[in-house]
Amino acid sequence: MAQKIQVLFTDDIDGGQAEGTVRFAIDGADYEIDLSAAHNEELRGILTNYIAHARKASGTPRRGTGRSTRKPSATDTVAARAWARENGYDIKERGRVPAEVVAKYREATSQ
Repeated sequence: MAQKIQVLFTDDIDGGQAEGTVRFAIDGADYEIDLSAAHNEELRGILTNYIAHARKASGTPRRGTGRSTRKPSATDTVAARAWARENGYDIKERGRVPAEVVAKYREATSQ
């Protein structure tokens, strides 16, 4: 038995027939919207001025929000763990060294 599969796009703005899917990204989030030819043209018209003044991104997109700008700690975690054990702290072999222990280690070793 033969089958015929038909995909119909519906304009996400007005519910009419859409020409296809438009993809765009802003603030690190990717979006898709199905648009008719008229709405596609309208969207591109709105963005024309911004695109004219923008630069194309290459590689992995940069995300400005949510990332820390702090430099990594210069503390030697192996030495900090050894110091902590010698000074009675119950500390695990793996994972993050608690900030309180790092502070005490730095204070004791002048780091």
